[in-house]
Amino acid sequence: MAQSSIYIHPTAEVSPEAYVGAGTRIWRHAHIREHAHIGETCNIGKGVYIDVHVHIGSHVKIQNNASIFEGVTLEDGVFVGPHVCFTNDLAPRAITPTGKLKSADDWEITPTLVKYGASIGAGAVIVCGITIGEFALVGAGSVVTRDVTPHALVFGNPARQHGYVCRCARRLTNIRQSEDSIAGWCGFCDQDFHIELHT
Repeated sequence: MAQSSIYIHPTAEVSPEAYVGAGTRIWRHAHIREHAHIGETCNIGKGVYIDVHVHIGSHVKIQNNASIFEGVTLEDGVFVGPHVCFTNDLAPRAITPTGKLKSADDWEITPTLVKYGASIGAGAVIVCGITIGEFALVGAGSVVTRDVTPHALVFGNPARQHGYVCRCARRLTNIRQSEDSIAGWCGFCDQDFHIELHT
């Protein structure tokens, strides 16, 4: 675990086998499991659960009561709103077909990736097996069931795309699309913003 510049609230439970980077703050009643990796200068809110082997980059904010289960990777600069829940099993059952309680070996983890700078609004549910692209914005209360393209604005149940956002998270207007890029106007930044499409 880590360096002296981290802060861990006395009520937080952090495994000695977890890695916590310099400058990270972990608040009241958070639970960080063994072999979790949390980068530098992150903020882990009250009641957050971070499961075994979860990888979290640097400069990540995870708000109160979010649940980040095994198989999830959050790249640098990701924002996770309060009460967000990531799933990790596409076929969840408590029991086997013969009626016995499932063990840790009776199911398969399906990974999820949230890329650099993406934001996930309060109360969203992220169904496993997807990628949320760079600087995408997921609206509060959404249920995300498929990949989200970079800079896409998605919301609803199931989440659908409703435009694009700038790096500042404001919606782009006057969208123009070419073969390899999308351009739009950001009124907040007062400039055109270009998004390269990766094929």
